[in-house]
Amino acid sequence: MKLPPSMRHFSVLLAALVLLAPTLATAQKQDRVFTTSSTLNNEIKAFVKLLEEVHYNRDAVKPRDYVSVIPDYMAELDGQRLFFLASDKEAFLAANPSDRLYWAVTTLGKIDYAYEIFTRYEERTRTRIAWIFEELQKPIDLSAIDTYAFDRSKAEWPATPEAADELWHRRLKFELVSEMLGKKATEDPAAALDQAKTKVRKRYERMLKNVAEIESLDLAEMFLSTLARLYDPHSTYFSSDTYEDFNIQMRLQLVGIGAMLALEDDICVVKEIVPGGPADISKLVKPNDKIISVGQVGAEPVEIIGMKLRKIVDMIRGGKGTKVHLSIQPGDATDSSVRREVVLTRDVVKLDSARAFGAIFEVPDAEGNLAPIGVITLPTFYGPDGSSSGSDAEQTSATGDVAKLITQMQQAGIKGLVLDLRRNGGGLLSEAIDLTGLFIQRGPVVQVRSYYGEVKVDEDEDPRIAYDGPLAVLVSRFSASASEIVAGALQNYGRAVVVGDSSTHGKGTVQTVVEMRNIIPSLARSPVKTGAAKFTVQKFYLPSGSSTQLKGVIPDIALPSIDDFLPIGEKDLPHALVWDEIPTSFFEGKPLAPTLLSPLREASATRQQQLEEFAYLRKTIDFFKSKQDQKQVSLNLDERRRQKEIDDAFKKEMDSEKARLAQNDFKFREFLLAPPPPPRIKAAKEADDAEDPSELSTDDDNARYGKMDVHLRESLRVIADALAMRKRQELWAGDTAPLSAHVSKKG
Repeated sequence: MKLPPSMRHFSVLLAALVLLAPTLATAQKQDRVFTTSSTLNNEIKAFVKLLEEVHYNRDAVKPRDYVSVIPDYMAELDGQRLFFLASDKEAFLAANPSDRLYWAVTTLGKIDYAYEIFTRYEERTRTRIAWIFEELQKPIDLSAIDTYAFDRSKAEWPATPEAADELWHRRLKFELVSEMLGKKATEDPAAALDQAKTKVRKRYERMLKNVAEIESLDLAEMFLSTLARLYDPHSTYFSSDTYEDFNIQMRLQLVGIGAMLALEDDICVVKEIVPGGPADISKLVKPNDKIISVGQVGAEPVEIIGMKLRKIVDMIRGGKGTKVHLSIQPGDATDSSVRREVVLTRDVVKLDSARAFGAIFEVPDAEGNLAPIGVITLPTFYGPDGSSSGSDAEQTSATGDVAKLITQMQQAGIKGLVLDLRRNGGGLLSEAIDLTGLFIQRGPVVQVRSYYGEVKVDEDEDPRIAYDGPLAVLVSRFSASASEIVAGALQNYGRAVVVGDSSTHGKGTVQTVVEMRNIIPSLARSPVKTGAAKFTVQKFYLPSGSSTQLKGVIPDIALPSIDDFLPIGEKDLPHALVWDEIPTSFFEGKPLAPTLLSPLREASATRQQQLEEFAYLRKTIDFFKSKQDQKQVSLNLDERRRQKEIDDAFKKEMDSEKARLAQNDFKFREFLLAPPPPPRIKAAKEADDAEDPSELSTDDDNARYGKMDVHLRESLRVIADALAMRKRQELWAGDTAPLSAHVSKKG
C-alpha cells in the first residue's frame, strides 16, 4: 500500500473535512431531526470493532475513556471555546457516563449524543449571533485600554452567560480592530468602522447559512473521527464523500492549486503543499498559511472564514488554466491583519514537476578554493505505481531519478553531496529502502513492528553503491515518515551527517485504509456508497532499534530554526503513540565517531556565532518568539497601529538585510530531469499600471533554489569541512575516508 507524502497531514485534513466551522448557526430556528441510517449503524459498529481489535494502540483505550469523546467533540465544534458554556459540558458528561456511551456505540451503533450536543451548540450559536447583530448596531469604543486572549483553544468555556457576554465584547473588538488595521489611518474613522462592522456581520451571516447545511453524516464523521483519535492522531473515519475525496487526492488527478487544506477554528489552513502543484511552483504559499478569501476572475473575492471545507475546496478547484485569487494570512505572521494577495493558475498536479532535482554549488573552503558540491532535493518518495507520468518505471522512481542525478553530478566532478529532505513528508516505503541503498552496500534499512510484536526487517539487498563520497542529509520538522527512515538509517550506518532543525517530524507509524463495505457482508454488493476507516497498524524502527515515532531523528548538527517553535511535530498532536525501542538488527555500520563529529560540530558552532547570516536568522527567530509569547493582544486601535508600524519596519529591515546577504550566495548550476517549471509568480507590487490590480508579475529568477537559504548554505559548508578532514589520515577507518561508504572486498 502506498503511504503518500501527505499521510501524516491527511489525518488532519480528512478528519477536519467536516469540522464545519465552529461558529455556525441557522438563520432561523428550525426543528431538525438527525438520524442514523441502518447502513451507518452497521458502519459504526464495524468501525469501533476495527479500532478495538486491529489498531496498533488498541490496549491503550478502555471503555471508560470514551467519556473524553464528549469534551473533545465539543471542542471540534467550538475550538475557541466561545459558544458552549461550562454548564453544557457538565450536563453532557452527567447524562452520558462512559459505560453508557461505550455501550450505545459498540452494541447499537448509535451516536445520538453527537446529535444532542450539536443541537445545543446550534442553539447557543444562533442565540450568540443574534446578540452579535444587536451589538454591531451599537457604538463600539476602540480607544479603551483592553486586551483579548486570541488563542482560546486550551481555555475553559465561559462559566456563565454574563462571562460569555464579556468574552464576546472583547472578541468583537478584536475582529473589528483586525479588519481596520488593513485600512489607512487617514481614512474617515467612522466610515472605516462601519465597513469593518459590515464585513464582520457578513461573516456571521455566512456562518448562519452554513450551519443549516450540516447533516447527520457530517456529524457522524466528526464524532467517529474524534473517537478514533483516542487511539492516535492519524486514525479517522471517512464518510462516503470524504473517502471519495481521499481517493482523488491519492490519484493526484484533481485540477486545483496542489495544497492539502484543513479547518482549524473556523479558518482554512494549508497543511501541506503538494510537490509540483501550482502552489509549490509559485513559492508563495507555505504550510500553516491561512486562506482568508477566495476570488474568481471578474468576481469579488468571497471571505471563507467559517465556511465548510468542502465548499472551500470546490471554490479553489476549477478548470485547468483558470486563475484563482487567494487572500492569505502567512502562517508565521505575528499580526492577524497581515495579508498577502496571491493569484495561482489551476493545473493538474504533475509528478514530473515533483521529481527530484539538483544543483552543483561552488563552495569555498578554508583556503578560499572552490569545491563543487552537489545538492539533490527530493520532494517525495514516488514510484512506478500508476500515479506518475513518464515513459518507463525508472522515470517515475525517486531512487532512479536520484541515481541519475548522482551520475550526472559525478560526471561534472562533484566532491561531496547534500540530500535535501526538508519538505519531504514521506511516500513509498519501498523507495525509501531502495534510495538508502544508493549510499550503502547492503543491509537493514527499516524494521516494521506489528501489534503482536512481529518484526519485519526490510533490507537493501543490492550491493551496488551509486555514491560513496561525503554525504549530508538536510532535514526539518517537515521531514516525516519515509524521510525519517532514510535520514535515520544513514545516520545509523555513519554514512551521512544529518543537519537541520532540532528534530524531524516524528511520524513513525503506518496507517491502512479499509472501505467499510469490504468488512460488512451485507454491504458488499450494495449500491449504497459507504465510508472507510483509516487506522494505525504498525510502527517504524531504525536498524538500531530506535523508533522514529514522536522523537523523530535528532540531527548531528542542529541549526537555529523558526520551525522548532511551531506546533508542527508529532509530539504536538494529542494521543500520539509513544517512543520506544526494539532490539537492534544486525548491520555493518555504526554512527559517526566523536573524533569526526566533534570537529564538524565545533566548526559549525563557530560559524553560527560569527557569520552575519546566522545573526539575521536569530533576529527573525527572536522576533517570532517574542510575538508568540504575547498571549494577549491590545484592543486599542491606535496602539495596534503603532505596533503594526514597528513590526512592518522590522520586516522591511530584515528584507533589506536578506537581500544584502544574498549577494554572497554560492554560485550554482541546476540539474533538472523534467522540463523546467513555469516562471515563479509573485503578486504585483504596483497595480496602478495594470489592467487588473491583482494581476501577477513574473520573477526573472526561475531557480528552484531560493536566495539566502541559511540551512542549505551551512550544510554545504559542513561537507566542505568533511572534505578537508579527509586529508587527516588518523580519522580514516582502515582504508575508508570520513563520511564515505565502506565497500566490502567481497562485494
